[in-house]
Amino acid sequence: MAKRQIPVIVLAGFLGSGKTTLLNHLLSRSGGSRIGAVVNDFGKIEIDAMSIAGQVDSMVSLGNGCLCCAVDTSELDVFLEKLARPSARLDVIVIEASGLAEPQELIRMILASENRNIVYGGLVEVVDAAEFERTRTTHPELDRHVAIADLVVLNKADRVADGVRDRLLGTLGELSPGTPVVPASYGRIDPELLFDRKPREEHLEAVRQLSFEDLCHGDDGHDHHSHLHAAYESVEFVSDEPMHPRRLMEFLDSRPEGLYRIKGFVHFGIPGHRQKFTVHAVGDFLRFYPSSWARGEQRVTQLVMIGRGVDAGALRGRLDACRGGDAPQDADPNSMWGVLRYAQS
Repeated sequence: MAKRQIPVIVLAGFLGSGKTTLLNHLLSRSGGSRIGAVVNDFGKIEIDAMSIAGQVDSMVSLGNGCLCCAVDTSELDVFLEKLARPSARLDVIVIEASGLAEPQELIRMILASENRNIVYGGLVEVVDAAEFERTRTTHPELDRHVAIADLVVLNKADRVADGVRDRLLGTLGELSPGTPVVPASYGRIDPELLFDRKPREEHLEAVRQLSFEDLCHGDDGHDHHSHLHAAYESVEFVSDEPMHPRRLMEFLDSRPEGLYRIKGFVHFGIPGHRQKFTVHAVGDFLRFYPSSWARGEQRVTQLVMIGRGVDAGALRGRLDACRGGDAPQDADPNSMWGVLRYAQS
């Protein structure tokens, strides 16, 4: 069974956009998930680090400058090595970039890391709705940052009129076609857009299988009405019939506009590849994690898709077309090649 890698999420945005507020929200709504943070403050007084101290499970602060200015990845690797050690038992690592950082350099450093316990988990770009035009004029590179984001959070959306907000959503959609844009106030986005929240009863989680209900909804005792469900929707898909690997990869490679996250289990049943394949997709990121089925566990495909403005019927229709058709025992094992490209070895 392949060991699950810890996703490393880059949280970026210009000064005052609300990155620390969003991180604080994620920490307070993490459920039983353990979060590690790298806070990339700019300046000698580490205000951001102090503001989240006590809430995060493990934290290191870079301080006094931008990490992205480093020539190589050795410094970041030191911090990630500390957070990714097994004894920390972290589920996700968030790098809060300084307001002057170049996110693509942080991404490059994560991708170049030789730490096999981590994997790049996506770029979240936080945009200040009330200051968007002024920020764009002062920092024209904002357009480039939005263009490479996996998720754009239009923060402080409550501070602008409805017409202005709609116009901003249209502009951000033009800058990054197909990338979901989630309006938010005070950084309040649902953490499940970024990572799965675990129940606090960790000893129960260790001995039971994750149910489809857990995947779809979760039950952490929080008020789900405050999670801005109006900003996005969840679509579920279940198939007792094995999925055709090539057809499924065609679907995943051409995900429709607005579909941000896919999670769940896939059953291919191909000779030599009869394991359960846990799938995790965030933005353009895609990874499969093969593991053994539990004794007596039903071999089914169960997927949850999260997006904004998606057509649920069309999504299910496309996935229906990905069903195997041929008996798995007669399928070509070479058809798994596309899946295995994204599978952790």
